[in-house]
Amino acid sequence: MRRAVAFAALMIASLLAGAQSAPTAQTNPPAQAGDVRPGDNLVVENIPPVPLAIAEKANQYGEFRAAGLADWDPVKREMLISTRFADVPQIHLVKMPGGARTQLTFFPDRTGGAHYGPKGDYFVFSKDIGGGEWFQLYRYDLASGNVTLLTDGKSRNTGAVYSHNSNLAAYS
Repeated sequence: MRRAVAFAALMIASLLAGAQSAPTAQTNPPAQAGDVRPGDNLVVENIPPVPLAIAEKANQYGEFRAAGLADWDPVKREMLISTRFADVPQIHLVKMPGGARTQLTFFPDRTGGAHYGPKGDYFVFSKDIGGGEWFQLYRYDLASGNVTLLTDGKSRNTGAVYSHNSNLAAYS
């Protein structure tokens, strides 16, 4: 995420600087101390370096938090939400209106799609591993905190739909 923000800041700054005055040579101007430069894997021509102050200011627009409702508890007045407090969204429990959130999942990869079982004693969620988009379904036991893999661990699993009054789910 930080690389994407830095790259966006680089592009915006280069457009602004390019509109004012573009260098005539086909080389990049020398970087000053505190400038942000792209990595060696990116070929850049006629793009001025981005001052660190601009990159830091642009970063505040890329680093934000949002919370989304995942599911209502079928028995109690509680809910699961998905929100990001580190690098990726995780599942949190909110036990009362206006109450504090309690983080339940702590994975290096994003989680999503949390759905309570019919009695509210567990929920099922999806999780990717390493950004490979091979989503798996997991069961989180609320009493113990144990997480159990439900799918085969190899194929991509999406589109889970849950029955209203039983422990059945369909997915592709």
